[in-house]
Order: sequence, then structure tokens, then C-alpha cells
Amino acid sequence: MEFAHGIGALEIRRRRDGSRRLRGRFPYNSRAVLSDGGRKGGRPQKEEFASRAFAYRVEAPDKEIHLLAGHDFNRPLASKLNGTLILSDSDEALTFEATIVPEIAETSYGRDVLAQVDSGLAYGISPGFRLPPPRAVAKPETFADEGYDPARGMHNALIRTIGAALLYELSIVTRPAYKETTVSADDSESTDEEQEQHRSGQIIQPSPIIVPVLARWRL
Repeated sequence: MEFAHGIGALEIRRRRDGSRRLRGRFPYNSRAVLSDGGRKGGRPQKEEFASRAFAYRVEAPDKEIHLLAGHDFNRPLASKLNGTLILSDSDEALTFEATIVPEIAETSYGRDVLAQVDSGLAYGISPGFRLPPPRAVAKPETFADEGYDPARGMHNALIRTIGAALLYELSIVTRPAYKETTVSADDSESTDEEQEQHRSGQIIQPSPIIVPVLARWRL
């Protein structure tokens, strides 16, 4: 399993029934720095996901995708197949809305992760995925040289572009790569109109709060 690295957005709201609603966004075509080369002067590495890279499992009605705490399947927060995780794909981003029901919000790990988000200690979104086998997608990833132009932040980085990936989970994580990013926790109760939109399957887009996600480089 790989853990992607990019920029996303995250918002949480408390609902009248005791559940918590979490909304997020993982952008496509957004290049992220995985490594600056380190102290030994190695080659920098960057990564990006092409538009709708996660489409296969997102759009398949029988494929499960979980929202997890820290990539731990023993700490599930929401699920696509049970209707508590609603995903929407576009050329720009994968967006999601998760309902964390009271039974989960009141578990020890549920309280922990919500407290971490509320306090601003956990503010990353990290997809867990695998590349499809060659029999399904001949070339799911490509590599290219960034080129050298220091004035534009280009230092011959190796650019990995993922065109197709099998998404298994989205996780809330505590170690984002971008220190300047923030997350907002909104405890105001949702309005009747918002609850009706949730029941009808509509996704309400979050405000543009920028949040990073973690990664693991793979060659």
C-alpha cells in the first residue's frame, strides 16, 4: 500500500444527532515535493496525480473505500458501502463527505482523532492506494525530468505522475509536509437545509482551506 502526498482541504462540523460531518478535497494535477534530495545532495523527487486517477474504485458501486484514522483499518471512521462516506470525482479533485456516527465518534480512537482535528494537531489527508496490475493498465505511472531552473524552483527533480490508482482508503494524519497550511474545525450545528442536502446525496463544497497529505515514494 502506498500513501499519497499532495494538497487537500478539510472541514468538520457537529450535527444535532451527535454525529460529526467531515468534508475534504484531494486535488489532481497538484505537484508535491516528496524529497528535496537530503543532506547528501540526492535527486529531488516530486509527485502528482492526473485527473480522475482514482476513478475506477470511486465509481465502482461494489468497491469499498474507508475513511481511517492514520491508515489503520482497525480505526475506521466512515465507509463508502455503508453510506457514511460519499465521494465525488472531477477533473479538478476528488472530494468527499463523511458522516462520523455517534457510535464511532464516541469510541476512544474516534474521540482522539476528532480532538486532534479540533485542536489543529491532525490536519492532513492521505490516500492509501495501489497501482493497478499491468494486465489492467499498461502504464499507470510515468516519470519525467523536471529540468533545471533554480529561479523557478526547478532542480532536476524526478517527477512521478500517477495516471491510474486503486484507492482503498483516505486517512486523517498528523504530519503534513506543508507547515504553512491549516485546517478549520467548525462546531456549529448544520442547518436543516444542509441536512436535507446530505440526505439527498448532494455534496456541499468546503471553503478553500489548504491541507497537505503524507506520502511514501516508490520506484
